[in-house]
Amino acid sequence: MSDVPELGRVATRPRVFLMVNDLQTGGTERQFAALARALRPESFQVMLGCIRRVGAFLDGLGDIAEFDLGGSFFTRQARRSFVALVKYLRSRRIAIAHSFDFYANLMLIPAARLARVPVVIGSQRQLGDVLTPAQRAAQSGVFRISDQVVCNSHAAADLLAQRGLPRNKLTVILNGLQNEAFAEAIPALPRIPGLLRVGLIARMNDPVKNQRVLLQAAARLKDKFPQVEYLFVGDGHLRHDLEQMAWNLGLAERVRFMGERHDIAAILAAMDISVVASWSEGLSNVILESMAAAKPVVATRVGGNPELVSDGETGLLVPINDESKLAEALAHLLARPSLREELGRNAQSVARARFGMERVRDQYEQLYAALVAEKSGQAPQLQSNSLPT
Repeated sequence: MSDVPELGRVATRPRVFLMVNDLQTGGTERQFAALARALRPESFQVMLGCIRRVGAFLDGLGDIAEFDLGGSFFTRQARRSFVALVKYLRSRRIAIAHSFDFYANLMLIPAARLARVPVVIGSQRQLGDVLTPAQRAAQSGVFRISDQVVCNSHAAADLLAQRGLPRNKLTVILNGLQNEAFAEAIPALPRIPGLLRVGLIARMNDPVKNQRVLLQAAARLKDKFPQVEYLFVGDGHLRHDLEQMAWNLGLAERVRFMGERHDIAAILAAMDISVVASWSEGLSNVILESMAAAKPVVATRVGGNPELVSDGETGLLVPINDESKLAEALAHLLARPSLREELGRNAQSVARARFGMERVRDQYEQLYAALVAEKSGQAPQLQSNSLPT
């Protein structure tokens, strides 16, 4: 099906439709909201959509169209929503349709093709190794009919290429940080002389975040470092089991479960070390936010984590699911305050230079402009302050 008859919709300010699963607390949702706010209105008309209109990141985003699946792609509600999405894209003469995560990819990419949207973009914001084989096959199928797939790490792009997606369909744009991430924050917990805090920020609804290994490492360190408190930030159905595990390990007095929080800068200000223990990770927003807050990070050597943490320079990398190595890395930093400060300063400097939201916005705008120009046979119209990808 040719796009040529539809290129008349591409005006001075192309209409961009961004779609996400939902707006609950998470890295993808945070990046979706940040980009929606950052795209310049003089360059693009931005419209937003989601599968479920729920979550804290709804605040301040304005109108967001909902296309509810009814719990599954095989429901009557899903069929109605798919038809409604096709009609929505046609009626608003969308020039660029960009989905941000798994279910949005499966929903928006084929709908945009049926609606004859000129530019269709998918996203891979995790490694894909937590998907089932059937889910990976379904997503690979829709990626093949898209114009581009944006990956937020080189590790994610490499895996897609290994699975057969052409390299020329892959664009890597790393996550971005808004300016307020670098602002000094009042600690969410008062700083107590002599007390050090190690924290892990992650949802408690998926074992992949691996809070358990930090509890195991904390148990190894409790006698050597009695002055350390461990913060677990996040909530979900796994929380009860994690609380029980902390009790069984004799850590009840050392561990604080803080629930879901939206004051992440204040939480980080209360920490001395930030831990990312996941056994699968695309590009971690927690690592980025920790770097912006000048906190040293101990992270697993997986996915995009080594693209953020330079081992020994901005933090420490450890093997996946290795409580012994994690405990060693934490002990190394807990015993060396000057090293913690040095790694934190280095991390913040790198974050300012590489991950500012304006830079990321410019990369998305360049991609959108280039793809529209390619479809219309025109030279891309870029802002003078755009940065190279």
